[in-house]
Amino acid sequence: MIKHTTTGRWKLGISLSLITVFFWGVAPIALKIVLEDMGPFTIAWYRFLFSAALIGVWIFKKQHFPTLTIFRGSFLWLMMLAIFGLGANYAFFMIGLNYLPPSTAAVVIQLAPMFLLFGSILFFKESFRLSQSIGFFILVFGLILFFNTRFAFLLSGFSTYASGIVLVVCAAILWAVYALAQKQLLTKLPSATILLFIYIGCFIILTPFSKPAEILKISFIQLLLLIFTGLNTIFAYGSFSEALNHLEASRVSMTMAIIPLITIGSMKIFSILFPGLIESEPLNLLSVVGAFMVVLGSMASSLSRSEDT
Repeated sequence: MIKHTTTGRWKLGISLSLITVFFWGVAPIALKIVLEDMGPFTIAWYRFLFSAALIGVWIFKKQHFPTLTIFRGSFLWLMMLAIFGLGANYAFFMIGLNYLPPSTAAVVIQLAPMFLLFGSILFFKESFRLSQSIGFFILVFGLILFFNTRFAFLLSGFSTYASGIVLVVCAAILWAVYALAQKQLLTKLPSATILLFIYIGCFIILTPFSKPAEILKISFIQLLLLIFTGLNTIFAYGSFSEALNHLEASRVSMTMAIIPLITIGSMKIFSILFPGLIESEPLNLLSVVGAFMVVLGSMASSLSRSEDT
């Protein structure tokens, strides 16, 4: 199988990664609000339906549809793996978000870029330089500090909080599976076309578990947020997929560590602008220090240029 190689346009790759970071950072807040009156599978189903429809129209106008003969051999298996990984990731994350504050879910899901980091080194033989190693350990220590007030919940038995953690960890593993498969699929098709097939596949998989009529029960604000999450899916995964074209998967994964800070800041802003819809999570000094260490570690890793870029 041909191994995917990056274009070397590392600045564009980082810019696209940061766009992904923003959209993934605000997504848990919108999802948490919609989850009050709509099931997790139904939300994911609508997001994939909306995203597939919009991308499908765009690709149809561009006439970029590939021939179906490409769906065979390793490509077919990789596509199936990507569909399963992303679809299951959405489902597990949404269920876990039922039990966790958005900021906590955003921190736990940071295990996904770590899994992607190790997977890219293992399967794609990407280099892991000294600056990336230092950044990685700073990031890990920052995550530990961020969770300093939550260890009691994690060690107090299989509580609702712990259940949410386990579900989001599973979502992180599944996301890394999707991302590794997606990167290899880029050797055959452009990112937008790959995402269209993945969205359609995820939509089909989730159909038996969804209840579309639940959309009649949500408020107008929740409907707007549901539409936003559909657009969020397009812009976030579109940027992420294209970033993998220009930047090593290990460096893209490290940039994702900024997501919790976006979530925390967005929660505070949202709670001020729309009081009563969602409350910002209180953080002590160690948690704040840990959050900034996560950013520092992410930057140290993602901004370390390789010799060939």
